Amino acid sequence: MKRALLGFVVGMTVCLSLTWFAGENPFHVLSVLFKSAFGSWDDLALTLFYTTSLIFTGLSVSIAFHAGLFNIGAEGQLNIATVVTTGVGLFFTFWFPPTHVAVALIYSVASVLAGLLAGGFWGFLPGYFKVKRDAHEVILTMMLNFVAAGLAASFVTNNQNPNSQNPESSPVSPLMSWQPWDPLHKLAPDTPFNISFLFAVAAALILGVLLYKSRWGFEIRSTGLNEEAAQMNSIPAPKVKILAMCLAGLFAGGVALNEIFGAHMKYRLGFSPEYGFIGIAVALLARNHPWAILLSAFLFGALQKGAGDLDLETNAITRDFAKVMQAILILSVSSFSLWKGKKK
Repeated sequence: MKRALLGFVVGMTVCLSLTWFAGENPFHVLSVLFKSAFGSWDDLALTLFYTTSLIFTGLSVSIAFHAGLFNIGAEGQLNIATVVTTGVGLFFTFWFPPTHVAVALIYSVASVLAGLLAGGFWGFLPGYFKVKRDAHEVILTMMLNFVAAGLAASFVTNNQNPNSQNPESSPVSPLMSWQPWDPLHKLAPDTPFNISFLFAVAAALILGVLLYKSRWGFEIRSTGLNEEAAQMNSIPAPKVKILAMCLAGLFAGGVALNEIFGAHMKYRLGFSPEYGFIGIAVALLARNHPWAILLSAFLFGALQKGAGDLDLETNAITRDFAKVMQAILILSVSSFSLWKGKKK
């Protein structure tokens, strides 16, 4: 954890140094980032909204890492989960329109469960072919990301919102929204912050307990550390790997809770600022510990929110600089995490 934090500090130093070469005061850029992320209660709420999705994708990458797998398919998994969640919600909206809040809540829960299962299935595919055909999960998940993007574009094309020119689907029934009863949303009603944040925190806490305090978690970690030794000790490593990828997809699918019924009630093409890939950095910074992911997701959520004001507050730096920062931080954190130092 100390090395990961050191990598984060070094990465941030490099990023801010780049702003100096671009003609900006690094301390001013840092001030803009901080003020934009924490300057008001609404700013903080929006930071927590980004944090929620990053917790889910960080957990997705983490559970795969623990099983010795590298899941870079969280972006595709969250897209498929969000598409299916929206699709099921639209099915209920048009064919069995809810007339009562209780019925609408059941519909929304059913839609979310369908989305989570879809995300889990999208994780199962690379896990299955990894075990059965020895295909590399990195290649598989990369390909599935593109497939998911194509399916999402097709979904929007066939369900285009007639009242909008933006690439987005028709909205699900407003009765299915969680916002009217959501206690967290009421704290910041002008933001998309919602109760999904509590679900994400609970998921991280529960996963942390299961990974380090249960036989199931021991089997996953043993498989990741030494698959051959795990099998010699009667641990079904192939099944464990498939299960880990299924769970990775399911956790990535949690983004659908945050995006659809917690916030926007429709699928928006390109809604994700690459949550799945940022989740890699989130997991690396936390050294794959679910509880530490809560903090690292908050740091990257603040960076994502803070970068929004760079266009307005600086002359040479834009919000796209956040992607440069994320890339540098991923490289820096991973380098320091893997560095073992000089042997004596």
